[in-house]
Amino acid sequence: MSKLTILEFPDPRLRTCAVPVTRFDAALSQLIDDLLETMYAAPGIGLAATQVDVHRQLLVLDVSEEKNRPLVLINPQLLAAEGEQVYQEGCLSVPGIYADVTRAHSIQVRALDRHGQAFELAADGLLAICIQHEMDHLVGKVFVDYLSVLKRAMVRKKLEKARRARVDAGQREHAL
Repeated sequence: MSKLTILEFPDPRLRTCAVPVTRFDAALSQLIDDLLETMYAAPGIGLAATQVDVHRQLLVLDVSEEKNRPLVLINPQLLAAEGEQVYQEGCLSVPGIYADVTRAHSIQVRALDRHGQAFELAADGLLAICIQHEMDHLVGKVFVDYLSVLKRAMVRKKLEKARRARVDAGQREHAL
């Protein structure tokens, strides 16, 4: 397994719509394992393939406290959504930024597992939020898109400042 590089907002590759997965082979299995390793190492509770510049309809997540119940959803489809909940979301592609986002409280989703077997899943609470958040990535949407234009501009400036600070720190480190 290998840890993958997570794209950061506003990288335009995060806006790419993912295509359906059609081949269930060793390469796909390896990608799934790499996504899980990357997600756990980050640390996060969900990761879409789009976030690592692989534009296929694949996402992984694990909302368990013990981080021992990974879920893999391939070519996910939202079948039903009910209710509303507001949750303060973060994103591995938007590090250090959290904001309230309104999403459906409960959902029904159909997807394929890592072996290409179809299944349906009913989810509510944090699991429903996580699935909806990661499915947004597959259509080129990032959670900051739910924010006002002003807040999105502030997020962009904050992330750019943090990137410059990391670059400056790296240059100082190499100078020593």
